[in-house]
Amino acid sequence: MLESIGVFVDVQNIYYTTRDAYSRPFNYRALWNALSERYTIKVANAYAIASTNLQQQKFQQALQHIGFDVKTKPFIQRADGTAKGDWDVGITIDMLESSAGLDNILLMSGDGDFALLLDAIKRKYACNTHVLSVESLTAFNLISSADHYQAISPQNLV
Repeated sequence: MLESIGVFVDVQNIYYTTRDAYSRPFNYRALWNALSERYTIKVANAYAIASTNLQQQKFQQALQHIGFDVKTKPFIQRADGTAKGDWDVGITIDMLESSAGLDNILLMSGDGDFALLLDAIKRKYACNTHVLSVESLTAFNLISSADHYQAISPQNLV
């Protein structure tokens, strides 16, 4: 019997870090196939920004076709010129609510704000925590908090 896993993808973070580090997008289908061989995928959420851009909409549809539940929210442009569009709180809530029934949690993000979340999940649920991200663009405290860390590199960009 395969262990269970929940996959939580910070889509904007992975998009920008793989683009900036390697000038290539991440291959989510290859990831799904690799995870499916090793785990029973119980939850797979991809968190993205809603867009009117046709290419982004097609990408989000492709994620759904692979098996991800794509969650979107609007990009907010404030009057002062600043912008907000992150999913940190949504990802945190979903990971906490899902962890009780899972053997493993995979977070795809380099955001150090999630380090405390991984620590809480391990402490409360004894769930194995995994992080997959571009190492050079990932907070050290997030890498340290994960039970298992794998760097996205040109060789395993999948």
